[in-house]
Amino acid sequence: MRGVARLGTVLLACTLAWPVQAWGPLGHAIIAQLAQRQLGADAHAEVLRLLAATHAESLAAVSSWADAIQDDPAERALWQRTRRQHYVDFRDPTCEFEPALDCRGGQCVVAGIEHYVAVLADRSQSDAARAEALKFVVHFVGDIHQPLHAGYRDDRGGNTWQVRFDGRGSNLHRVWDSGLLASRGLAAPAYARLLEAQPEAQPQAVAGADAAAYARWAEESCRITAGPGFYPQTRRIGAGYVRAERPVAEQRLRLAGRRLAAILDAALVNDMPRRYQHPPSGRLRSHRPSS
Repeated sequence: MRGVARLGTVLLACTLAWPVQAWGPLGHAIIAQLAQRQLGADAHAEVLRLLAATHAESLAAVSSWADAIQDDPAERALWQRTRRQHYVDFRDPTCEFEPALDCRGGQCVVAGIEHYVAVLADRSQSDAARAEALKFVVHFVGDIHQPLHAGYRDDRGGNTWQVRFDGRGSNLHRVWDSGLLASRGLAAPAYARLLEAQPEAQPQAVAGADAAAYARWAEESCRITAGPGFYPQTRRIGAGYVRAERPVAEQRLRLAGRRLAAILDAALVNDMPRRYQHPPSGRLRSHRPSS
């Protein structure tokens, strides 16, 4: 019995700690480039100042850092603390976020964004701490907009949903993390310019920077995975799936870019110390109106 219990514990740990890369470096870089181009002048200057301490010159350059630390022995402890903050697992296809059930102990992407936005917005923190927070915010905002980082199925974010794509075996997570975007054949700068130039059929408002907004973004992603056709029943990803789902992925990239810019503008404005006082609930107050 003890061996069975131990095996159950191992299996549970494997289920909870599924691979966390979302969008892949291409998608994260596109979001970061879109966001940086939309920053106000003051926020942009502060971003560059904080990044200088990390020897980076753009948000795109650090947009996948939060994934890369899993392979850095010097960052092992940080990776262990943050690895479950790249995603959120919903309980069912209603996709209604309940913090006590879906984010126990603050271990989900909603809480990850909230925590690191608070650090970034707090000028009593060191520049090093705020630069690290900036890198996490850039990455986690990207993660929360990848539908399979907010799914409801017990498939480790689509990692165990095996498919055939481009003539090879793959899984649905990998298709969404990189396959759909790679099918354009564009590098991140050209892809970002393409998305900027395209008109949006249904432009969406950008919500304020608070935990309720982050929860809504996760719910949006979850509902995409719960929609008809998202999980291909034939297990084959063909041209029809790409035509149907790539525009959805690209809309999430564009929305993530706008929302990331709004978060950074709000957190890095000159009067930030006065406006960003930590409320007792731990949630951030947003002073930026929705647009």
